[in-house]
Amino acid sequence: MAPEGPVDYRFLLANERTFLAYVRTALALQVAGLGVLQFLTQARGGLRVVLGVLLVGIGSYVALTGYLRFRDNERSIRAGAEMHTARSTTLLAAGVVAIPLVAALLLTLL
Repeated sequence: MAPEGPVDYRFLLANERTFLAYVRTALALQVAGLGVLQFLTQARGGLRVVLGVLLVGIGSYVALTGYLRFRDNERSIRAGAEMHTARSTTLLAAGVVAIPLVAALLLTLL
């Protein structure tokens, strides 16, 4: 089902702003992970590496998810079709909540 007229650019620009928010969040997580790897000297070596790599990994996952969502929404908007439901929000939220909590507990206890 194709749209009857030109695509409303407001939807395309809103989709792009959402993608840029994903990119900002991904970069923040990745920089935090690199900061942990470089500067967290008070923690045990293994804990520092695991926490840093987890943060970098989640940041990379957020970037990939943001791009895939942007691409799918762009296609749906241009085709005049229904937009897809976000698939990974639960996993992302769980990771962003659980990893810092577990890290804080481990850093406090060890």
